Amino acid sequence: MCILMAMSRPSTNRVACYRYESPLTKWTVPLIRFQRGRDVVGIPGAENVRLIGKGYQGSDHYGLKDATIKKELAHAWHDKPLPEEEYMQGHTRFQRWHIDAPLYARDPAWFTTLRCIKRPTSPEMTIHWDDGTGMTMKTEPGLTAFFSNVQTYDMMTEQEKNIADHSWVEYAPHPYQWMGDCKGQSHGLGLVSQGKEKSTEDLGPYEEKDIKRYPMVWVNPVTGERAFMVHGICVRRAFVRSSEDKEPTIIDDVAEIRAWLKPIQERVLKPEYIMLPKVEEGDIIMWANYQMFHTAVDYPDQWGARTMHQANIGASSGPVGPVAIPGVA
Repeated sequence: MCILMAMSRPSTNRVACYRYESPLTKWTVPLIRFQRGRDVVGIPGAENVRLIGKGYQGSDHYGLKDATIKKELAHAWHDKPLPEEEYMQGHTRFQRWHIDAPLYARDPAWFTTLRCIKRPTSPEMTIHWDDGTGMTMKTEPGLTAFFSNVQTYDMMTEQEKNIADHSWVEYAPHPYQWMGDCKGQSHGLGLVSQGKEKSTEDLGPYEEKDIKRYPMVWVNPVTGERAFMVHGICVRRAFVRSSEDKEPTIIDDVAEIRAWLKPIQERVLKPEYIMLPKVEEGDIIMWANYQMFHTAVDYPDQWGARTMHQANIGASSGPVGPVAIPGVA
């Protein structure tokens, strides 16, 4: 098992990985979910364990008969296209940096676990930022990338920290439908602002009480570490202030919000701060979902099937910031 958590000690890459062998019980209850662009299939007998990956999964995968997982190319939602011929030669990208969170009605899971059943290990690929910086890093196929938002917070200026500590964001109702027509940056972090967000009228029914408002900074209740945890692709409004006794400035221009987030979040998006745990078959990665962003990295289908079991460890309470958010329990 590989446990990932954000670390506060000074270092280049503050994502720590601890590895040990652990026997697993056999997961055996059907649940099938579908997300835009990919199939998400539950393991029969274990409602919270999902089969994710790509390709043919075998004649009988824990009770799933002749299952084939189909998914769009991971970079298909990027605004800047990746030419097919380059992709087939091993030029890839980070798909979409994110946390595992509905951001509506339910709070994010505290932890996510990912068990590697099978993945191709060659040929080597090169991840390109494709944003004009020239940054790249090498990877094997089928891995998941991570960076620490504790480190993101540590890299902020004192003025940025002061604002972030006292401010919060409001996520759109049904946020992934709301941003479903938007396009992403070529490095996978954040959206290109093109006015493609859906109106609330187009989202269908929703409950005002289920709209989520979270602090910009999430405090680890055990260590006290602070993580800058704004999921910018789903933010509809920001409430910005620099102290508890000030009335917040309400920003509902999503392009303005993204422009403020961009330089803060992209500071950590460098090869030296990104971890790509090289999982082998049978390994488990477990990460702190309240402190980290992660993303898939795609590869051409003909290189082989990818089979992963994913499960979330649910939250009994939601994120807590350094100061209370007015009107939010």
